[in-house]
Amino acid sequence: MTTTTHTTTTATDTAPGVTDLYPTRGATEVATPRQDPVVWGAPDAPGPIEPAGLHAFERDGFLAVDQLITEDEVAVYRQELDRLVTDPAIRADERSIVEPRSQEIRSVFEVHRISEVFARLVRDERVVGRARQILGSDVYVHQSRINVKPGFGASGFYWHSDFETWHAEDGLPNMRTVSVSIALTENFDTNGGLMIMPGSHKTFLGCAGETPKDNYKKSLQMQDAGTPSDEALTAMASDHGIKLFTGKAGSATWFDCNCMHGSGDNITPFPRSNVFIVFNSVENTAVEPFAAPVRRPDFIGARDFTPVR
Repeated sequence: MTTTTHTTTTATDTAPGVTDLYPTRGATEVATPRQDPVVWGAPDAPGPIEPAGLHAFERDGFLAVDQLITEDEVAVYRQELDRLVTDPAIRADERSIVEPRSQEIRSVFEVHRISEVFARLVRDERVVGRARQILGSDVYVHQSRINVKPGFGASGFYWHSDFETWHAEDGLPNMRTVSVSIALTENFDTNGGLMIMPGSHKTFLGCAGETPKDNYKKSLQMQDAGTPSDEALTAMASDHGIKLFTGKAGSATWFDCNCMHGSGDNITPFPRSNVFIVFNSVENTAVEPFAAPVRRPDFIGARDFTPVR
């Protein structure tokens, strides 16, 4: 049985001048208290998020926005998503991940480079402005993708912390990264919506087990390395509870990189599709992976640190 040690481990140097504050992928699971701020910007800094919203983000690790984009804008992005997932050239691209069972497209990565429509969304001040406000600096896109969960059997994403993967396999040193999931279809409580354990972002769970080479080829379809144990998940869920996010198309959820989150299968007839953008601070650029033999491809973990303008 995998055991979880609830103690702080000693930080180790992985490269000259770079300290590993969050050890992971070792012999056992290790819980480390968060070493970084959650909100890096000043609480009263100007921006789209009100101070109360920043306080809630600090406390819970997430912030839900009922309508980030309008119905007319949703229609434009839905049309572009449909175009991408039905384009044979996109399907053949290595940036497209195919569902193992149905052989339908599950995700398309680096969508802000593939599509000018989604590139404009990334540059939209309603989107990038919130990222700058939370992270307290200019930001670049560490990862972008569209997630497609068609009805009748699209598989979910198992419980994980994004930062655990981005630290171990992409080399992000600190928790200075924020994600936004923008709904392009309605998120019901039945069609595989996002679930987060509120407050889980305050503890880093270093997972057990080594990272296989080219792990991304498997993990993007089915998470294995970097997966918490049942015991650890049970303890975290008991401490924090689980919040399920629902909302109309155009709603959005901002969440901290270290939130424990996941989503279930979609066995309903109702698809659940979203666009997912990860903003990282330009002051937290990637170094070599902390717990993987090689870097993941740039379309999954960017090495172009150009600020979004």
